[in-house]
Amino acid sequence: MTNRTKRTVKHITGETAFHITAVVLGFLMLYPILWMVSNSFKTTREIFNSFSLIPDTFNVDNYIRGWQYNGSISFGVFFKNSFLYTSVSTLGAVLASASVAYGFARIRFWGNKILYGIMFLTLMLPYQVIMVPQFIIFQKIGWVNTFLPLIVPQFGGQAFFIFLMVQFIRGIPKELDQSAMIDGCSKFSLFIRIIFPLITPALITSAIFSFYWRWDDFLGPLLYLNRPRNFTVSLALRMFADPATSTDWGAIFAMGTLSLIPVFLIFVVFQKYIVEGMVTTGIKG
Repeated sequence: MTNRTKRTVKHITGETAFHITAVVLGFLMLYPILWMVSNSFKTTREIFNSFSLIPDTFNVDNYIRGWQYNGSISFGVFFKNSFLYTSVSTLGAVLASASVAYGFARIRFWGNKILYGIMFLTLMLPYQVIMVPQFIIFQKIGWVNTFLPLIVPQFGGQAFFIFLMVQFIRGIPKELDQSAMIDGCSKFSLFIRIIFPLITPALITSAIFSFYWRWDDFLGPLLYLNRPRNFTVSLALRMFADPATSTDWGAIFAMGTLSLIPVFLIFVVFQKYIVEGMVTTGIKG
């Protein structure tokens, strides 16, 4: 066997081992999701007595019961609430973060670096620290049991998104700013016409993360929403579990499977922007 043949065999062996390892690890990561989808078609008895990913019989009654919820409120109401909360919050967080990031990256003012450092430090602040003061404030102004405490703070921007966009904007040559200013652009026009379109990957990345975080948010709706008709999907799923009587596990898995569809679709459509936005390379020649 020649050296070239040995290298070829070694290369093929390495590639095979790599792909087998990747497939095994991928299956282990996906197994909980596959298990949930499988259980959404099983009876409660089969869920606890079978570890197979293939149900004995495909039972769609779980989806029917889950969607009907308690008879007076369908699960469609919770999906509508979640889409309202998620989309408005995402829009506010992304637009506000872009505006603040532009100010930090392009506008010189006294205390710029100090304020940016304070903003960056808020990334290290756990939500549990501000949870009680925020609740007291929102209770005093009468916002509890509405979506306002969940949506309005997002219009102040998110520290992580601001940091991401600042890094992206700093990668854009300042010569573009100077050329636009010579042509008569104000700072606002410069942001809208030049900077904003160029940071599209960072905007989409921020929107994806914001959508994921808001869609999966459980603690926020639990704190501020009391009426069942205002519940989001994450909160409604918890209400299927009743320790006083019995838990409808089939309905939980069925509605949990449906709740993954929006997240999955957004990831599939916009996945290429995640890496591009995180790299924050700015303009490429």
